[in-house]
Amino acid sequence: MTETYNDKHAAQDTASDGGAAADAPDGARPLRQPADGACLTGDPACSPTERILEPEVRHHHRRRRKFLEFTHSSTRATMLMLAAAVAALVIENTPVLPYFASFWHDFDLGFSLGSFAPHLSLEHFINDFLMAIFFLLVGLEIKFELTAGELRNPRKALLPILGAAGGAVVPAVVYTVVNAGSGFEQGWGVPMANDIAFCLGILALLGSRVPAGLRSFLSTLTIADDMIAILVIAVFYTADLDIAWLVGGLALFAGALVINRLHVYDLWPYVLIGLAMWVCFLLSGVHATIAGVLLALAIPAQSQVKLDRAPGWFAARARKADERYDPGEPDIVQKEYLAELDEIGRVSRMAIPPITRLDYRLHIPVYFVILPLFAFSNASVVLVGMDPLAVITNPVTIGVFCGLLFGKPLGIFLATWLTVKLRLSDLPKGVGWGHIAGVSVLGGVGFTMAIFVTNLAFVDPGTIAVAKAAILAASLIAGIAGFFVLRHVTDDGDAEETVADEEAARESKA
Repeated sequence: MTETYNDKHAAQDTASDGGAAADAPDGARPLRQPADGACLTGDPACSPTERILEPEVRHHHRRRRKFLEFTHSSTRATMLMLAAAVAALVIENTPVLPYFASFWHDFDLGFSLGSFAPHLSLEHFINDFLMAIFFLLVGLEIKFELTAGELRNPRKALLPILGAAGGAVVPAVVYTVVNAGSGFEQGWGVPMANDIAFCLGILALLGSRVPAGLRSFLSTLTIADDMIAILVIAVFYTADLDIAWLVGGLALFAGALVINRLHVYDLWPYVLIGLAMWVCFLLSGVHATIAGVLLALAIPAQSQVKLDRAPGWFAARARKADERYDPGEPDIVQKEYLAELDEIGRVSRMAIPPITRLDYRLHIPVYFVILPLFAFSNASVVLVGMDPLAVITNPVTIGVFCGLLFGKPLGIFLATWLTVKLRLSDLPKGVGWGHIAGVSVLGGVGFTMAIFVTNLAFVDPGTIAVAKAAILAASLIAGIAGFFVLRHVTDDGDAEETVADEEAARESKA
């Protein structure tokens, strides 16, 4: 999330433009350049792709590119979710809109087909179906880390994994100690999970001052944290288990793995299996969002194309297409030329692994629609008429608040420190203990996952309300504190580098 999709692909576009502009091999005529030179003069407003577009299309493409750049920002996604949560809090406590909470419970979605009439409340549709899509994206991130990220290297992966484990166990213990004998012991899972979007979004506010190793550490830690939260939801927050439906869901998951092994790279078979899995898990009693994670693990992460041979194939095919172009004919009758371009496009799409295609398609709807909608429908807390002292002294409030704000950072830092001291792993390059302390504090930002577990752990609306209030308060304080700790650490690091550079400059002059 810290690097935009456009940033990564702009380099590919530039490379392909450079290849097109290069001299043709002996015996082949050079590739033709566009007649319109408006975007071939080094104008920084023109991206490499825009240079081959018709002038009237170029503005539309530029707007689309700016939209993609805007929506592939973790900071903006974080701000939108925060705005949705604040809006829900304000609306819930406005006398003019007293039916805000009941709207999510009472508004039903569904259809009728004879006696078959499935219906879900809007709240359940968001929490069970739309959040399954969010968990699908989380599953894709987990698979990426397992396939090509930090989790692929056992020694490097051990540090954030054990840090995440410590950050899950300690807050659960804190909550359990506070709530022993209170009747609310089942909420121990609430302070265990942090919010990947908020954590990375806050870190992104610090820009390039943050070491690359710290970004990688936090990203892997939050992924491992999500894996723990998913296991907790699946094992401990499942009621009225129906074995037949569970077996059906697992059989469908096995079917998805089989078609993966059969090298099926189209996404639609996986999507259909995923929908059937969601229904099975929903009816089994296991939370339906688990279907999203399992589906992600079954989607292929390999390209259909031998990527080392792709540049030569594309260059040869581009020359072949160039030979079939007739500048005197309208575009629509250039059948052989268009057929060559279609083949190039087909192979280009085959070169992108299915997991990458799906991740790209899900990013905007998840981070700019689903998560803000989840925050808007679930983050509301009725403060009007509540006794502040009763809320503050409620054991659920104390357990969740202390678990997130104190237990989470303590667990992450101690587990990381012990892992390094026992020489099981090393700190990432350029990362110090001050950075780890800042990231540990950021771990107390629960929000999405903590609210999600709250809805599973408790039934009483009053208990859910005080738990959400504690989550919002702890997440706000942890986010602000973590930001300033990291800012202080990075500022000190920049100052030390400046002093070292000045001393080196003086020594060189002497």
